Parts: sequence; structure tokens; C-alpha cells
Amino acid sequence: MIRFVLNVLWAIFGSGIVLAIGYGIAALICFALIITIPFGVAALRLASYSLWPFGRTLVTKPGAGVASGVTNIVWVLVAGWWLALAHILAGVAQCVTIIGIPFGIANFKLVPAALWPLGQEVVPAP
Repeated sequence: MIRFVLNVLWAIFGSGIVLAIGYGIAALICFALIITIPFGVAALRLASYSLWPFGRTLVTKPGAGVASGVTNIVWVLVAGWWLALAHILAGVAQCVTIIGIPFGIANFKLVPAALWPLGQEVVPAP
């Protein structure tokens, strides 16, 4: 029940909806450019994860190979570093208040996803 309440508060006050819309727009752009469709799929995964982060975690797919590693390097150079930086800055800003600490932690949890999204999947947390 606590995870549900935190997810609802995150979606409304913790920038979850804004992040999901941003990642969704990025996914649409990636789909329109055709060659960047794998990045679009990763952006949709990030949109889902950023909308509802509590109670879920990111794990490496067992079948992820060299291709996902190479495309992740391209992702980091093009978009990943500034997305991760934005999550870090938002997390620090949210951790300034006691009420914002869970939201700041959720932003810090999104940093690895923003940096290295390909070859990973979102699963329920244990």
C-alpha cells in the first residue's frame, strides 16, 4: 500500500508525469527517425519506469549482448549523460526537504536507467 501511495504522489508532485511525457516524446522522435527505433523502445521503458518507480527495479537482460553495449555507448554520448545529470540535480533538490527524500531517492534510482537503458528490463522489486 505504501508503494502505491508513493507512486501516486510521485506521479503528481515528484515529476513522474513530466518525466514520462518527456521520455514519451523522445520515443516518438526516435521512432520517426527509424534507425533509432531501439532508442525509442528504451525511451518507452524509461517512461514507464519513471512514471511508477516505487516497487520496481532495473535488471540486466540475460540475452543482452555486444550490440546493446555498443548502442548504450552511443546513447550515453547523445542523451544519457544529460538525462542522468538532470535526475541527479532533481534528486539533490528534492532531498533538501524531509518530505522530498523518497522522491529524491527515486530520482537517484533513475540515474543508471538514464545512462545505460538498452539491455535492461524493469521488474518488480523483491
